[in-house]
Amino acid sequence: MATRTTAGTAASMTAADEAAASAAVVAGRGDGRFAGFVRVSIALQTAGIFFQAVTAGTALTSEVGSTLHDLGSKGMYAMSMLYLLAAILAWRPGGGPGRPALFATGFLLLGTLQVVMGVNHVMAVHLPLGVLMFGLSLLDLGRVVLQRMRPTAEAAA
Repeated sequence: MATRTTAGTAASMTAADEAAASAAVVAGRGDGRFAGFVRVSIALQTAGIFFQAVTAGTALTSEVGSTLHDLGSKGMYAMSMLYLLAAILAWRPGGGPGRPALFATGFLLLGTLQVVMGVNHVMAVHLPLGVLMFGLSLLDLGRVVLQRMRPTAEAAA
């Protein structure tokens, strides 16, 4: 039994297939070359922010804690730049959606503000911003992990 489709129906199915493929690439499914890089960079960024939270308390009480917090800030900032690089590579040459690149840009901007507030000892902004960044990074990591675990449309069919 043959079925006929109109050109408009075929085009809309193609666009939906492309959108699903783009989401699959970023979520770690499909053939995205940089999907694993995005996942690892988000995990490293989240771990860097968590390290900052741990060393924040010790920075107030000891010189060693202050040094660790200072070194951690540089590492966290580097992880945010790595996440931006991974998101851009997954987007442009990888063919994935651009939304993760926007998320990564936001994290880098928040990280810049966080560093400036920390250097200037504006703790009324520095501490809540750190909590916000950790929460957002954890949510972004959860989004990627959950998307990877969610079955694809092909597997459900």
